[in-house]
Amino acid sequence: MAKRDYYEVLGVDKNASESDIKLAFRRLAKKYHPDVSKEENASEKFKEAQEAYAVLSDPDKRKKYDQFGHSAFEGPNGSAGGFDFNFQDIDLGDIFEDLFGGMGGSFGGFSSFGGSRRQRKSRGNDSLLTMNITFMEAILGCKKDIEITTTEKCSACSGKGGSGEHNCETCHGSGTITKQQNTMFGSFLSKTTCPDCKGKGVTYDKVCSKCRGKGVEKVLKNITVTVPEGVDTGNRVRLSNLGEPSLDGGENGDLYIEFKVKEHDFYERHGSDLILELPITIIEAISGCKKDIKLPRGVVSLTIPSGSESGDVLRIKGKGVKDPNYSNYGDFYVRLKVVIPKKLTREQKELFDKLSKTDLKDKSIEKYEKFLK
Repeated sequence: MAKRDYYEVLGVDKNASESDIKLAFRRLAKKYHPDVSKEENASEKFKEAQEAYAVLSDPDKRKKYDQFGHSAFEGPNGSAGGFDFNFQDIDLGDIFEDLFGGMGGSFGGFSSFGGSRRQRKSRGNDSLLTMNITFMEAILGCKKDIEITTTEKCSACSGKGGSGEHNCETCHGSGTITKQQNTMFGSFLSKTTCPDCKGKGVTYDKVCSKCRGKGVEKVLKNITVTVPEGVDTGNRVRLSNLGEPSLDGGENGDLYIEFKVKEHDFYERHGSDLILELPITIIEAISGCKKDIKLPRGVVSLTIPSGSESGDVLRIKGKGVKDPNYSNYGDFYVRLKVVIPKKLTREQKELFDKLSKTDLKDKSIEKYEKFLK
């Protein structure tokens, strides 16, 4: 009998996220688990859903499946890629803990509820810090030194939490204690964290006075943050293991630095492009000229064509902002602004009077005068 499409088995589309796939499998596991479901062929349906989840929850296997289908896992004996789907390829502990109230252990002969697995340490929460930077620091990139409070292994006990270490007498070094519980689904064993050693499996004759048994201490730390070239307001960088501490001795969370960029007096930014408004005189607009343009990285000479008007835009290719995710640069645009003088000298007035008596009309003026008549 041909295998069904794994996405069809879980009832998700091919663009489903990891959380969508996990949620879909959770629903099917609760519906078809052999020790819960009374439906015919529940065991086969449960294994089918488990096999689909084993592939689609693994990024590498999912990529191969999307490209080659079931043939990507066909082994010499007809099995799926030679690997066994009998609860070996996936970790069902978290899923069944959600379904059955955090009760792990052995249930109806299945050991995937946690089995003899020692209590896993939780990871600390991520934290967010806003960093103010100047416009040019964002455009060119830079390094910034900051001081943060983080946690490290206790310097007094090297992270152990105490001295005189020996196996916990309550859990005999396993970190968990096992209890038999009776529920509507039947009788099964559940594993919980040992209350005496907090899942470590060991206790100490003397608790560390500096960290009070936690194994970690708060420290002030100076770190250097590399601001990538081309970042903008709202962009973030991640600093691993510099976030909030774990509550049970696990890894710290990550620290995210979010940038807030100050506006520039002259440059405007639009994505990877920069715009500079360049003031020019009437004479420069009429006759044309050359102007030195200040770029983020140096100065270039730009030719202003004769007959330019306010609002005309000239482009300097590839001299804009670097895309922080790629190596390409945007463009630099110069927007012209013809400045009308508010005060003129007597000599200037006389020159403009002479100029006004000449024929300065172009086609647009003539067209409007004809419309006016």
